Amino acid sequence: MGVNGDYVGRIFVLPRPYEVEASTLRAFARAVGVTHPACHDSAAARALGYSDVVAAPTFGVVIAQKAEALYLSDPGARIDCERVVHAEERFVHTRPLVAGDVVGAATEVVGIISRGGITQVTTRSDLTDEADGHRGVPVASVWSTLAVRAERR
Repeated sequence: MGVNGDYVGRIFVLPRPYEVEASTLRAFARAVGVTHPACHDSAAARALGYSDVVAAPTFGVVIAQKAEALYLSDPGARIDCERVVHAEERFVHTRPLVAGDVVGAATEVVGIISRGGITQVTTRSDLTDEADGHRGVPVASVWSTLAVRAERR
């Protein structure tokens, strides 16, 4: 039995906002090879007008994947993660993420297409500012496409 196509349009919401920490941003920047000082040093970020360390442009995937995991782990979705290959990721930023942000995430299943033994699953995760006075203000959207190989018969 393959991926459940009835999940298109379903939304999975993180139960608690994600708190962005400077140490996590620094570690991510190191891991992906980002060397810009604002991604490592609070003083450098403040000199550019930010309140603290700035996230590397792809850091939003860390938060998005937490919401996307709610979908992938739903038994009714019928996704065998051992058969999943990450095919594509893209980002639309409203503003940079910075240390101290409190971010909500909601992942919508926007497309499921099967052909040639592969099912492509596309999700969009909308990241929003959840700090007091800013609740629901968009921060970024992360689009992800996964390729799910069919089971051998």
